[in-house]
Amino acid sequence: MKSLGIPIPTLRRLPLYYQQLLQAHRNGEEYVSSVELGKATGSAPEQVRKDLSFLTGQGKSRVGYETKKLAEIIEDYLGLMDDKEAVLVGAGNLGHALALYQGFAQYGFRIVVLFDNDPMKVNGKVGELKVLPVEKLTNLVERMGIRIGIITTPPQPAQEIAEMMIAGGIKAIWNFSTAHLVVPEDVLVRNVDLSLELAVISHYINGLSVRNS
Repeated sequence: MKSLGIPIPTLRRLPLYYQQLLQAHRNGEEYVSSVELGKATGSAPEQVRKDLSFLTGQGKSRVGYETKKLAEIIEDYLGLMDDKEAVLVGAGNLGHALALYQGFAQYGFRIVVLFDNDPMKVNGKVGELKVLPVEKLTNLVERMGIRIGIITTPPQPAQEIAEMMIAGGIKAIWNFSTAHLVVPEDVLVRNVDLSLELAVISHYINGLSVRNS
C-alpha cells in the first residue's frame, strides 16, 4: 500500500475538524482554538496542533485558527471539492445503502455505476444507477478513467474483483468485504469490517451488563 505522507489517524481527524470549522463559520466565528477543534474528535489541543502542522497556514498564538481559511486549506488538502467518481461491485443491501447515500455529495464523491453477477440484479437499477454485469467492470473503469472502486461482496470473489478493478486503472479500493486483498504497492486499500465493529460494540455492552449485575 502506498504511503499517504500523513498518519492515517490524522487523516481521519481532518474531516472532523473540517465539519467543526464549517459550523463555527456558520455561527459567525472568525477564529477557533485548538481546544474547540479538539472537541470534534475528543483530542487534546496538543494533538490538534500536531495534526494541523501537516498543513500550511498555522494558527495565531493566543488567537487560534482562522475559521474560513483553515476550512479552505483542509478542503484543498483532502480534495474535498474535486469531483471523484467511483464504481461499486455488489448490489446487495449494503451496496444499495452506499449507492443511495446523499452525504457523499458534500465531499464531491459520486458512485456512477454498480456491478453484480446476480442475473436477477443485472440490468436493474438502484435509484438512478444501472447495475451492470461484473465482466464489464475492467473495460468500463478504463474507458471512463475511474480511479476509485468499492467492494461490498462476500469475501470469496473480492480478490478477483479487486484485480479486475486494478486492471482497469483503479488506484484506491474501499473494501467492505472481510477478504484480505493483495494489491500492488501503488494501490490504496481501506478496509471496513462491520463485523469487527459489531464485535467491539458487543464486547462493550457485555462488559456493562457484567459490571451492572
